[in-house]
Amino acid sequence: MSDLNARPWLAFYSPGVPADIDPSGYGSLIQLIEEGFQKYADRTAYSFMGKEFSYRDTDAQSAAFAAYLQGLGLAKGDRVAIMMPNVPQYPVAVAGILRAGCVVVNVNPLYTPRELEHQLKDSGAKAIIIIENFAGTLEKCIAHTPVKHVVLAAMGDRLGTLKGGLVNYVVRKVKKLVPAFTLPGAVRFNDALAQGRRATFRKPEINSDDVAVLQYTGGTTGVSKGAVLLHRNVIANVLQSEAWNQPVMAKVPAGEQPTGVCALPLYHIFAFTVGMMLSMRTGGKLILIPNPRDLPAVLTELSKQTFHSFPAVNTLFNGLANHPDFSKVDWSHLKVSVGGGMAVQGAVAQRWLEKTGCPICEGYGLSETAPSASCNPVTSTEFSGTVGLPLPSTWMKCIDDEGREVPVGERGEIAIKGPQVMAGYWQRPDETAKVMTTDGYFKTGDIGTMNERGYFKIVDRKKDMVVVSGFNVYPNEVEDVVAMLPGVLECGVVGVPDENTGEAVKLVVVKRDPQLTEEQIREHCRANLTAYKQPRVIEFRTELPKTPVGKILRRELRNGK
Repeated sequence: MSDLNARPWLAFYSPGVPADIDPSGYGSLIQLIEEGFQKYADRTAYSFMGKEFSYRDTDAQSAAFAAYLQGLGLAKGDRVAIMMPNVPQYPVAVAGILRAGCVVVNVNPLYTPRELEHQLKDSGAKAIIIIENFAGTLEKCIAHTPVKHVVLAAMGDRLGTLKGGLVNYVVRKVKKLVPAFTLPGAVRFNDALAQGRRATFRKPEINSDDVAVLQYTGGTTGVSKGAVLLHRNVIANVLQSEAWNQPVMAKVPAGEQPTGVCALPLYHIFAFTVGMMLSMRTGGKLILIPNPRDLPAVLTELSKQTFHSFPAVNTLFNGLANHPDFSKVDWSHLKVSVGGGMAVQGAVAQRWLEKTGCPICEGYGLSETAPSASCNPVTSTEFSGTVGLPLPSTWMKCIDDEGREVPVGERGEIAIKGPQVMAGYWQRPDETAKVMTTDGYFKTGDIGTMNERGYFKIVDRKKDMVVVSGFNVYPNEVEDVVAMLPGVLECGVVGVPDENTGEAVKLVVVKRDPQLTEEQIREHCRANLTAYKQPRVIEFRTELPKTPVGKILRRELRNGK
């Protein structure tokens, strides 16, 4: 069978994009990072709050941090959690953890103590780097976790004595964003670097089959599982993304540093790989945005910069395009806008193209695929409404319940095979077996179609997952939390359309206690669920629709029955 019969999408690639990439050029992600440090030493690696950090600075700081971690007794394969927004300490910590031979565990800083405790216990993390704003969350659960070492970061750590001190004063005293906490034995980030500079760094033996990242993702059971991403999985996705973007990024004028906007959180695999790691590989500058919800601050920052790539979710594209300050930014250098994490709406794509002249290329991927699996060609001039073509070295198909490939145009579960696909779920061989086929495909749980040109479209979801602004919410988890309230007899959770977030969480409750109020439920959810998982809509009913064996029919709840 010819390659084009097997992979019809290759005929529709942008000119110059290869059919396959070769990830074997790097023995590990560390090699990729260190090559960037050496090759681009004098370039700016990160821009944050008006201060620029060179590749050389990041190299020195991450080497010191690696030595510090080794000095704590951490060894190859030990897990180290990071719980921070997009601050310059993040890339330093990531490079330091990997260079020490340890495994990065990305943690959402907005997690509640319950969510954080699960992830720290499940991953077996021995250390955590956390920004002080969320130290109170850690204080509430650390006793029940294996964490022995805490490194405390502050927003202004890397901004110099004067500016850093001012930023920290505003964050702590004016905006009051750092609630009181007690974490005995915690070491400040700058002190950890100072200790590391005095220590001896021992380069570990790491190869491409070692674990680089545990990226947590919800399960259909509501229990968050760690997708095991090997060094080679992340390397492959960096090279796939680079090859895909090359046709337009090659147009960045000579002498102009390729610059990307990092508004998506680095703990999300999309920003981690396609933002931070890809930028390392290409010698790019990354503009770190600590709070993308603060649209005026985002636009103020971007008005001072020249940038070429902007990965974002539909919500952010929409919010920016409709903001009165949008025109204060020079969008004329933008070469690629990648939409991921959630469906991009046609109206948003249209508005973005009109206002920037740069179309949104919608892509698709999951934590389990490190993350990018498919994308629309970056040379597209119009919005396709699909999630595009499989990336180089990636195979995708739609399969039926028996695992057989369905004909072109027919609905089936999307399955993905490629060098970016995870090794499995952390210590969950049972869960891994459910999603991997015997011929090496990962079953996504998304229902899609493929047309004759190889473009894939998502049409439904096999799982009952709700996607809120690109974040997965599993109904079982929300139901389990709500069911802990004594006044609740039973409950069901579904996703409902929302024009701002794509979908929102709807909770339907049958009361045990007639006095139970909506506010009591909301208060309980606020204490136990991070914001995007909390129900937007709460409805009370006398009973829930069920199957003959008593299983709640979520589909009927979605349809308002």
